[in-house]
Amino acid sequence: MSLTTEVPAGEASAAGIPDAREPYGLFEAWFAEATAGEPNDPNAMCLSTATPEGRPSSRMVLLKGRDERGFVFYTNEESRKGGELFANPQAALLFHWKSLRRQVRVEGRVERVTEAESDAYFASRARGSRLAAAASDQSRPLPSRAVFEARIRELDATCPGDAIVRPPHWGGFRVIPAAMEFWQDMPFRMHDRLVFERDEEGWRTTRLYP
Repeated sequence: MSLTTEVPAGEASAAGIPDAREPYGLFEAWFAEATAGEPNDPNAMCLSTATPEGRPSSRMVLLKGRDERGFVFYTNEESRKGGELFANPQAALLFHWKSLRRQVRVEGRVERVTEAESDAYFASRARGSRLAAAASDQSRPLPSRAVFEARIRELDATCPGDAIVRPPHWGGFRVIPAAMEFWQDMPFRMHDRLVFERDEEGWRTTRLYP
């Protein structure tokens, strides 16, 4: 990760959202505060995808990488979200940090991360998480929980140590921001909203009415 933080942590919560030239430093400042203050999964984000016909679906996933290139998460590529991302490579993310009364929205196109990135992240996961990923036909019908657990036990017995390799249909996606909106709760619902939109020269910013 190589983001330059231009906004001191805590400044935004005291007096609304400060002006900034680009969104990544502001995101890093807010993410640092969320990491320190949110009781559960500060890296949780709502991922929204859509079919080519525009039928949307949303679910919670975990942010596993971030830099100026975008925001990365990993999944079974044969899942519903994987299928929708291949068919319509656009997505929206929402970070909601309730205890800090903040949220960040991200919208942009999606690309697959490299095989090397997926391999490295998969190898970093706990053994149980790798077994579950390899055993799961994510989003498809499951006859019973016992069937899934039996598949995990079989893999556990046949793949000792670190022999669990990343399934070819499991990998990462990167959401490349075209727009990011920062929202800060303020008294009397006079909330502060700051939008960054990418253009040919970098980023342009706009304040929005709450």
